[in-house]
Amino acid sequence: MSQKQLREEVDAAVDALLMQLVILYPTDTVWGLGCDAEVPRAVDKVYKLKQRPADKACIVLVADEAMFARYAEQVPANLTELLATQERPTTYVVKGSRYLASNLLAADGTVGLRVVKDDEFAHKLVRRLGHGVVSTSANVSGEPTPAIYKEVAPTIVRGADHVVGWRQNDETRAAPSRVVRVLDNGELEVLRD
Repeated sequence: MSQKQLREEVDAAVDALLMQLVILYPTDTVWGLGCDAEVPRAVDKVYKLKQRPADKACIVLVADEAMFARYAEQVPANLTELLATQERPTTYVVKGSRYLASNLLAADGTVGLRVVKDDEFAHKLVRRLGHGVVSTSANVSGEPTPAIYKEVAPTIVRGADHVVGWRQNDETRAAPSRVVRVLDNGELEVLRD
């Protein structure tokens, strides 16, 4: 696809997000379901589509450190260094801020934030929306995670309000992100490697 097609796909997805709809889209890791991370109603729709327990938090994709800071109650002092040295997509579990939809937070008030750097579509999507975008695997809770579009179950495709066309024929596989908890002393506890 061309840059013009990429732009059109991003614009269409952003329009859907602005209408508080749920999108099915390629992330920097696997195919995901997403919505505006600041809209509780849209977050509810994602949970219902996934048949996911409401107490299980989702990841939020952000465009840069400034957006990370908007959604984190406290930003790790070494975030710049962490982002510069990470070798694969990494989600940082931190206390969530008041800007996030309250139903997006885990029971302990945390949220997983990931700065999208290496995926052109996901980065442009988040940058253009100007808000964090929920990112949870595009599957019914407990079912296999779809690494490529053709692995997304038809019920999920039909249940999404908007399906992104970008990378639907791409067979490139990526693993889910690494997940680390940022401890009070700034150190990282690996939750998923």
